Amino acid sequence: MRLLVTGGCGFVGSNFVRYVLQHYGPEMITNVDALKSTGNLANLAGIAETYGERYEFLHADINDASKIDALLTAHQFFGVVNFAADSPADSSTEDSGDFLPTNVTGTATLLDLARRHGVRRFVQVSTDKVYGGLGAEGQFTETSPLHPNSPFAASKASADLLALSAHRTYGQEVVIVRGSNNYGPWQHPGKLIPRTIINALRNQPVPVHGDGSNVRDWMHVEDHCAAIFAALLNGQPGEIYNVGADNERRTIDLLHLILEHLGKSRDLIQFTPARSGHDRRYAIDARKAREQLEWKPRHHYEPALRETIDWYVRHREG
Repeated sequence: MRLLVTGGCGFVGSNFVRYVLQHYGPEMITNVDALKSTGNLANLAGIAETYGERYEFLHADINDASKIDALLTAHQFFGVVNFAADSPADSSTEDSGDFLPTNVTGTATLLDLARRHGVRRFVQVSTDKVYGGLGAEGQFTETSPLHPNSPFAASKASADLLALSAHRTYGQEVVIVRGSNNYGPWQHPGKLIPRTIINALRNQPVPVHGDGSNVRDWMHVEDHCAAIFAALLNGQPGEIYNVGADNERRTIDLLHLILEHLGKSRDLIQFTPARSGHDRRYAIDARKAREQLEWKPRHHYEPALRETIDWYVRHREG
């Protein structure tokens, strides 16, 4: 079975490539990445040498229809797993136009070409940000209304709607996975956890937006990858699956744990103005994924986060 993974040099995408190649022997992966935004070839260093013909890389933009068409002609793919997206959310408030070609029209291009070439499955990797923010109570379910509060979230919601329309109009086997915040290795150094670790190791200020009381459901990236692969194989076409670890944590508490593990003072924390479109709380109801995909998160938050911190310490030069 061959998979086309787009955006496979990003954080979650590269972990997914590693997860599939390590755990599912026969599978082959073609990774397409434009290497902009958070894509980095170093995230998959050694993969080609380790897995040989089971892995190949194509430097291309998913909007380049001629290149993607040629690739889909050269191989028979079972599925497309679309991680390709320009991020992060905060920079989308500065120039939202940069997000639309990849996040919206790129998804439309992939859907169209996958359908033409008879690719059986299409997994759209989305985000809980499409739901907007929550109050103090409740969780997002798959039927929660879409209420994106940033241009990035709006572009991802648009891509989800395009994917669902492809299923309803053409019968395309599309499945959507909406994940909560991830932590783990190979994340872009500008993101919260690696940035905090890097700054703390240098005894530099650790910035946090607002008062640090924003709440996120933190899930280890490998658990997210397992859910995406389960959705690829066993998800029902036209369905959405929320995946999270039922692990709500305030940002300030996350920073405290990191600093404590590194033996650094909390005085390094520097509060900065809250960013535009920054939702107060996310929480995911993942019962549907647990029941229909027979999936559940296997990493326990504090020990897995400490292992993640140690990974970044070991790889600080990278």
